[in-house]
Amino acid sequence: MNGDLWLILIAVMGIGVLLYLVMVSKLQAFVALLISSVLIGLASGMDLNKIVETVESGMGGTLGFIAVVVGLGAMFGEVLKVSGGAERLALTMVNKFGENKAQWALGITGFIVSIPVFLDVALVILIPIVYSLAKKSKKPILFYGIPLLAGLAVTHAFVPPTPGPITVAKMLGVDLGWVILFGVIAGIPAMILAGPIFGTFISKKVHIEMPDIAKYSVN
Repeated sequence: MNGDLWLILIAVMGIGVLLYLVMVSKLQAFVALLISSVLIGLASGMDLNKIVETVESGMGGTLGFIAVVVGLGAMFGEVLKVSGGAERLALTMVNKFGENKAQWALGITGFIVSIPVFLDVALVILIPIVYSLAKKSKKPILFYGIPLLAGLAVTHAFVPPTPGPITVAKMLGVDLGWVILFGVIAGIPAMILAGPIFGTFISKKVHIEMPDIAKYSVN
């Protein structure tokens, strides 16, 4: 078999092993990644000592590069969270767009807030606004929830300082400024399609009851 083709096949099998360990075996993701890396190295014919050195240098270099950026992003995100800036931004956007176009406001808000605030934290902060709008307008939760989640997820995946895009930039040797620029360019259409457009469609097909805690806690 051609050497390049064999290496590609090994990489694909390694990804399969990684997914199996994480999704089926429920192994901790970091441990699963290390095991997969070692197996890929062995299958490609690398010496065990060389594998350890490669994993150490690669991981150390990547972590050293992203630590400062992620650390600063987390710090500013915490300031935004504690100060109530995220909720204020969301409410201001909803007021500007009006309730009829609130899903667009939520998508844009999620896109902006997820830059300094990690997705899971931002979702916990902003989800009460989704419950409140759904209760007032009598529209499905997904009508508002999908656009918000789309905005949060797109920025989390495409735009630094979240770890994913920073790691990709380091691996490819790309300037962070270009990653941010093209992340925004690619992310905005993705947010629109996966957010307000898909949210309007899927909310007519799938109905989800509002959680009990939201019924009694949202005004």
